Parts: sequence; structure tokens; C-alpha cells
Amino acid sequence: MSDQCLFCGIVTGTIPSVNVAEDDTTYAFMDINPASDGHLLVVPKQHSQDLLEIPAEDLTAVTLAAQRIARTAVKEFGAAGVNLLNCCGAYAWQTVFHFHLHVIPRYVDKTKDRLVRPWQPGTSDDKDAITALGDRLSAALD
Repeated sequence: MSDQCLFCGIVTGTIPSVNVAEDDTTYAFMDINPASDGHLLVVPKQHSQDLLEIPAEDLTAVTLAAQRIARTAVKEFGAAGVNLLNCCGAYAWQTVFHFHLHVIPRYVDKTKDRLVRPWQPGTSDDKDAITALGDRLSAALD
């Protein structure tokens, strides 16, 4: 745990939250600035700064908890879908540096859903650039 981390404080109970689910490894709680009705966060109890740092076991546990909660949220709230979102690093919109997954139920009724897509899928047709980046990443993974 980190003494300076907001989410570590939530996990330990020193900072109040609306708890949704908890197990030995994960803690899920409602987001206080929700993008949609039912928007919540799932975090590992053990502090990890971000996606690049989290141990595989904790990442697996958080992802499985998020899936279980997402299934329940879709059914319970009548959501039309769900987004899982992770932001890794300040330039990727991470504001709390404790790994977390946002579980964001999505609705046809936009009074329940304030999230908008930050890019336009399908607008890039630069296949050479896409191929070059893919090849570069593939080679670096070998």
C-alpha cells in the first residue's frame, strides 16, 4: 500500500467509497465522476502504479472481477453494452496512479450515458503506416 495513493486509501477504508464487490485480491467501488449510470472501478488491493507494473496474477484477478461485475451490471441495469477502460500514464489520461479498470455500462438512453468516443474508427486508410507499426512491434516482441 502507498500512503499517498487515493485508491490504497479506499481499499484500506481510510477514504470512504461505495463498495460493490471485494475478494482477497480485488476491490470494486463506484466512480464518483461517472461517465454513465453504474460506472465503477475495479482495483487490485496490492498497489501497482499502472498496466506496465501490475503483476500478471493481479491483472488476471482484476480482469475477471471486472468481467463478473460487467455481466451483472448489464443484466441488473438493462445496459446495452459495457466498456472496460484502462488509462496507463498521464498522457493516456491516467489521473490516479494505482492500476484500475473502469467498468462503464453503456445505454441507448443518453440521459444515462455521457461517454463519447474520443476517436473516429474507420477513418484511417494508411495501410502502409499500420503495417509498418505492426511489423515493428512484432519484431520487438520476438
